[in-house]
Formats: sequence, C-alpha cells, structure tokens
Amino acid sequence: MAFFVVCIISSLLIISISSYVFQLLADRRRHLPPGPTPLPFIGNLLDVASELPHRSLARLARRHGPLMTVRLGTLVAVVASSPSTAREVLQTHNGSLTGRSPPDAWLALGHAANSVFVLPPGRMWRALRRIGTEHLLSARQLDSTRLRPLLRNAVLDLVRRVSGMAAAGRPVEVGRAAFAAMMDLQWRAMFSAGLDDAAARALHDAAREAVALSLKPNVSDFFPALAAADLQGLRRRFARRVAMVYQMIDEKIERRMRGRREAGGGSLPGEKDLLDAMLDMSEQGKDDGVVSVNRDVIRTFLTDMFLATVDTISSTIEWAMAELLQHPDTMSKLQEELRRVLGSQALVEHPDVDRLPYLRAAIRETLRLHPVVPLVPNEAEETVQIQGRTVPKGCTVLVNLWAVHRDAAAWPEPDSFKPERFLLLRPEEAGFLGTTEFELIPFSAGRRFCLGFPLATRMVHAMLGSLLHRFEWTLPREVKENGVDMAESLGLTMIMATPLQAIAKSVS
Repeated sequence: MAFFVVCIISSLLIISISSYVFQLLADRRRHLPPGPTPLPFIGNLLDVASELPHRSLARLARRHGPLMTVRLGTLVAVVASSPSTAREVLQTHNGSLTGRSPPDAWLALGHAANSVFVLPPGRMWRALRRIGTEHLLSARQLDSTRLRPLLRNAVLDLVRRVSGMAAAGRPVEVGRAAFAAMMDLQWRAMFSAGLDDAAARALHDAAREAVALSLKPNVSDFFPALAAADLQGLRRRFARRVAMVYQMIDEKIERRMRGRREAGGGSLPGEKDLLDAMLDMSEQGKDDGVVSVNRDVIRTFLTDMFLATVDTISSTIEWAMAELLQHPDTMSKLQEELRRVLGSQALVEHPDVDRLPYLRAAIRETLRLHPVVPLVPNEAEETVQIQGRTVPKGCTVLVNLWAVHRDAAAWPEPDSFKPERFLLLRPEEAGFLGTTEFELIPFSAGRRFCLGFPLATRMVHAMLGSLLHRFEWTLPREVKENGVDMAESLGLTMIMATPLQAIAKSVS
C-alpha cells in the first residue's frame, strides 16, 4: 500500500514538473513578452502579492520591460507600463483588445451578466453606453436646465456638510462628505427624487462597502477551479451589499412603472430622467433595430452608474486634498487664484474653470499620481503583435496607468506633486482627455473610455474649488505630527486606506 502511494505521488510530481517545463518552452515558442520566471501552480503570485498590484507590477516592469508577461495562478497577463505600450493597447490594437472577464465577486446575483463594465462590445454594450451618455453623462445633458441645478445643489450640499462640522469643531472626513453629496446628486439625476435620512444612511454604507469589495485581489480570479468555494468570501459580501442597492433601485422602478401604467403608458409628463429612458427602451422591444432591455439589465445598469460615479469623484477630491494639505505653498497659490478670479462669488461653477488654470493643474497632477482606476483590465479577442512580441488570444491585457503616469522619461521627478508642470503644456494638451502621447490617460482611452468623464471633470473642479474657496484647511495635530497616511486601498477605485481627516475653518 505504501509503495502504491509513493508511486502515485511520484507520478503526480513528474506530471507537474513536466507540465511546468512544457509551459515555459511553449511561452518561449509563442514569443510572449519577457517577464519573471513563474513558479509551478502559483505562477508569479508571490512577486505580485508583496504589495498592491499596480505597484508590484510597476516594480517588475522596471526589471523586465514596459511590455511584460506575468502568470497569476492560471491567468496569463500581459502588462503595459509605458506611454508607448499603452498607446498600442488602447489605440493601435484597441479593436482586438477590448474584451472583459468579470471579476468573480461580480458573479454575485448575476451582476456581471448585465454590467456595462464587462459586457463585450456588442449591440447591448453600445446601446447602454449610448443611453447613459444621452440621458445623463453628456456635456449637453449636464448643462441642461434639469441637471445643471442638481450639480450646483450637490456642491452646496457638500459646503453645508463641511460648514456644520466646522461650526461644531469636528474634523471633516473629506472623502465621506464628498461621497454623500455625490450619492444624493446621482440618485436625483437618475430618479428625479431624493432620499430620506434613513435611506440615505443605509445606501451610503452599502454603496461604500460594495465599491470597496468590487475589484479586490481575489484568489477565485486566479484559480477559477476554486471559485465555487469563495475562499475570501468576497462574492458573498459583495452580494449582500449590492442586494441592498438593488432593493432600493427596484422600489424606484416599481413606483415609476406603476405611475406610467396609471397615466396610460409611456413616460410621465415632464423631462425624462435616466430611469424613464431605460423604461422606454424596455418597452420599445427590438423593432427598428432597437435593443430590448429587461428588468435585470435596467437594475444592473443603474447600479453601475451609481456606484462608479460617486466613488470616482469623491476619491479624487480626497486625494487632491491630501496632497494639498502636505504642500501648503501649493494650497496657498490655489486659494489666491480662487480669491482673485471668484471674488465674493460663493461657489466654483463649470464656466469658471477656464479661468482657473492652477486649479485645473492641481487636479490633473492629482489624477497623474493617483489614477482612479490604476489597472485597466482588457482581454485579447484576437492574437496581436505589440513591439515585436505576441499577445495571444484569450490572455488578459493590463494597462498599468499608475506606472504610465510615473514614467520617468515623460515626467521629471515623477513621484513629486508639482501642479506647475501642467502650466507649461501647449494649448492642444491643456484639455482633460489626456496628453496626445498617452503620458496621462486618467480616464483610459479607446472604446472603453470612461463614460463619466464629463461629470467627473465638472464635479471635481466645482467641489474641490469651492471647498478651498470657502474654508481654510489644516491637519489635526496628531496627523501633523505623524504625517498623512497616503497608503492606498484598491476596490472599484483606488482610495485612501486611512480616510483623510482635516480641520475646516470658514472664511469670513
């Protein structure tokens, strides 16, 4: 019996070693990009697990090159870490590299099946992006008589929240305050109605945890054979939180559908919001080439729009404030610009932004150092050649925006916060879409370009500018003594691991 067990173990060991050797030889024959030598079974997980993935992959790229292959368990990933390789992925070969494999956590409640973030770029994906743009996120919609007052009220809401904490002598948790104001704005924009206090608190907590869990590194993604066990519990936890968001959205859908039925069908009087547009799309069916959406698609799309936009904007404001509090001279210059341009005007509004170049520069520098989504994951739908190397069909293609934005060849002193660098750009590079050479692409590029770009640029400038114009900011004594904790935490977006707290004092 013992001899039989030894034979079995030896056979398995020989098979494993042989498979490992054949894998290395096959990779060499396929002419994949270079990379660290993978270990059997786990690949390069130990190389990546030592720190946050965007940082560890940037460290490996400095040794193996800006186009690099890594194996993460059973996952083969090609990583682009320079402006030139990012251009190849997001522009030159973008038509072949836009697939998405959903993270395991998103399989909860069937979320991934209908998510615009992971749907393949087919008719449904295009229809959802179009409806989100046309009825909520386009510049035309955001400047409309329906939405423009909501954007201004969200800035006022944030200022009121901070004023209350300043008057009470309490530190302001900057990201939380911005998240709450954006959450109310997005809810009103989608449903033309606000939230009562109890519902707002429940939604706030559920949404914050859902975004925190969304893209956390998960063993189920690296070893799909183990996914059913959900060893880290991320799928179960994501399901609980998203279920709460679903429930509140379902209540809005039911109420609106009941109102439409009572009114004899079709949209209710008044301007359409995003929910109306989705219900119209659902009722039109497939006639004349219109894509039909069902209840599950509507619920998932509204959830995606809600979670992504509120977290993106609040985290950017928090990172910007953290950098400015550590660079008081920069903050003073920015506040002087705001005083000179705005005078007694209470808030920053979108038309003011063109007259505030230093504010624009500070926000661009924040997004360079702290991209909202540091790793952009795509999947190769066809085999392509990039810089003489093969990117095989089916592999994951990661664009490491964090590394691209800190490329020393493009950015002198790449790890330093220096907004002045953006005051020297040529006029054609002064916009916010990113530089023409792909050194700065905070909203990604190509077919998967961020839907929320117009909303983000309006609200980040208006909210951050208004906070700096209306208040003087200092760090609490213990934070000043120990320094701001700039550690990162990766979820749906990259947020501060330790929420920033600051002392606000109203400017008289």
